Amino acid sequence: MAKSLLFIPDISGFTHFVQNTEVEHSQHVISELLEVLINANTEGLKLAEIEGDALFFYKENEIPSQEKLLAQIETMFIAFYSHLKLLEKNRVCPCNACATAPGLQLKIIVHCGELQFITVQEKRKPFGQVVIEAHRLLKNSIVSDNYALLSDEVTNVIGLPANYESKLYRFRSGKDAYDTKEIVYSFSEINKNNLKLTPFATPEVVSFQRSPSVVLMREFEIPEAQLLEYITNYSYRHYWAKGVDKFEYNPGEVTRLGTEHVCVIDGKRLNFTTVTKKAGVNEIVYGERTTDAPLHELYQFFIIKSLPGNRCLLTVEGYPVAKSLLHKLMLFLLIKRAIRKSIKASIDNLEAFVRNNDTLTS
Repeated sequence: MAKSLLFIPDISGFTHFVQNTEVEHSQHVISELLEVLINANTEGLKLAEIEGDALFFYKENEIPSQEKLLAQIETMFIAFYSHLKLLEKNRVCPCNACATAPGLQLKIIVHCGELQFITVQEKRKPFGQVVIEAHRLLKNSIVSDNYALLSDEVTNVIGLPANYESKLYRFRSGKDAYDTKEIVYSFSEINKNNLKLTPFATPEVVSFQRSPSVVLMREFEIPEAQLLEYITNYSYRHYWAKGVDKFEYNPGEVTRLGTEHVCVIDGKRLNFTTVTKKAGVNEIVYGERTTDAPLHELYQFFIIKSLPGNRCLLTVEGYPVAKSLLHKLMLFLLIKRAIRKSIKASIDNLEAFVRNNDTLTS
């Protein structure tokens, strides 16, 4: 029987990350990273299982060449650390999960052997001793949490030299005993500084040469982080956003600069992109921009400042941008007043939602 490949990317630091950060955002971060790794599959690997913080891939009756296998490992490391860099640079949320996500690391275990299968609820799954060995290799004596490990069964098939070195890899030998059986492997720590990370667009910090057209302020009897969650987590929007029939967004994504969502108002789709502007001392700024309003552009900023006693001050600023003479006239006569009315109604709804939600959870 031909040998099959087993390939397990595992996010290092997952347990500590989840236990010591905000649960909902930590789940979103891990979910995003797992999807990034799945999308970085270039070798046609089959996903057998999502195992919490790890993915269990296999390739039946085939082992890719040395060049292809090392390239696949590199591609996953590049995808992983590129996404962490994006989370770091475009972060809006100050919570522990979002702030500490860049500290996560990745290890990849590669093993091979004769593979058996079982069928569970009509799903065919890898089974057998080689599967057990691959998962046991996750618990090894390597000091690092950021490496690629290839069992000797794999290195013998692909012809990887014992001390193979390249710009990214520096393989060394290791071994561990599992239930009296010794498994020998080669491993290479991965220096993320040697990875050519995928570039991403960093939204500019918006600045204006004028005062906002609309400014409304309101104090809230909750901490600033909680109010920010109610504003930036779109699953809460329907409770307080005035006049919106439906919100469309990615529920598995933490809101950050550049993320998008859609508001449907009277059948019209308004596409919004998350932006920001310079914040003052002890301020958190979340902004949205759309070009689908009856103007050239519309910016709306939510500025939250902490107050003593677990309270905070919310300032909402509206910056409608009109370029044509007609739009400027409409802005002066009608639109500015409509924007103010809509923002005030939304803040009223938000205050009522916060008050009711606080009563239910207290």
